[in-house]
Amino acid sequence: MKISAILCTHNPHRPFLARTLAGLRAQTLPAGEWELILVDNGSEPSVPAIADLGWHPAARIVREDELGLTAARLRGIEEASGGVLVFVDDDNVLVPDYLERANRLAQRFPELGVWGCGSFQPEWEQQPPPEFAPYLSFLAVHQVPADRRSARPYDYAAMPAGAGMCVRVEIARRYAAAVRQDSRRKLLGRTGAQLNGCEDFDLAMMAIDCGRETGVFRELRLVHLMPRSRIEEAYLLRLIEGHAYSTVLLMALRGDKPAPLPRGLLARLREFRLRRSLDLVELRIHDARRQGESRAWKALEILAVKRPPLPAREVTS
Repeated sequence: MKISAILCTHNPHRPFLARTLAGLRAQTLPAGEWELILVDNGSEPSVPAIADLGWHPAARIVREDELGLTAARLRGIEEASGGVLVFVDDDNVLVPDYLERANRLAQRFPELGVWGCGSFQPEWEQQPPPEFAPYLSFLAVHQVPADRRSARPYDYAAMPAGAGMCVRVEIARRYAAAVRQDSRRKLLGRTGAQLNGCEDFDLAMMAIDCGRETGVFRELRLVHLMPRSRIEEAYLLRLIEGHAYSTVLLMALRGDKPAPLPRGLLARLREFRLRRSLDLVELRIHDARRQGESRAWKALEILAVKRPPLPAREVTS
């Protein structure tokens, strides 16, 4: 099955992009069995000025001026000709057999619609402080304890991160059509300084909507290049706030019911007790989550005025 590797980038860090391209160039899958599409998402200077793809016979650069990861991915889906699409971020270095193994998994498990990396090896520009350890999974630097497949919505342990995500083309096209029908789903992805982060789950759950499974596999491995800016507390708090925001939005836009913000005297008492039990870092993380949830509910009020909510979707366990 032919593979389309889709590399989305916006104002890339040149050394990181060079490493990403070197990882793709080292793939063991013969070049005739995969294509490379680099989506330049409004970069200045444009990516063709800094990226040479002449080593691959089926590589091209396309420009998408609408900013945002979702917009860039949609352009990649439109351009792709493969039966399986593999999304690669511009700070990912795939191990040499990544595409080959992704292709084998597609053939071994035809019920899979979306699957991906289960082993992220971080390469830190600067080691993160120990107190950040419980939250580093937000940065997609972790290893799953075992392979996992599922056909249940919100089974996040079986849903891959966007880095190295593999998607059957029919699922990708259904997802693209759904976003075109309801552009609010673009709010789930990263745009500029906003670190929203549920566009990956939205795409994964499209596979479940289509009667397929999602999965993560330890044999799919990549190196995640991590600049020191990613382990600054301000960045981590923005990331967690964005994740909380998009988690609420994801459920609402899919027709499910996100948990409302706690209110009332009992809720305030519980919040007071909780805050007293947290250390300083935990407290800031907690506040970031609450800020994200609050921002999401305000956004939903505005969105509900512009367009009525989607009908409720039955969720099976």
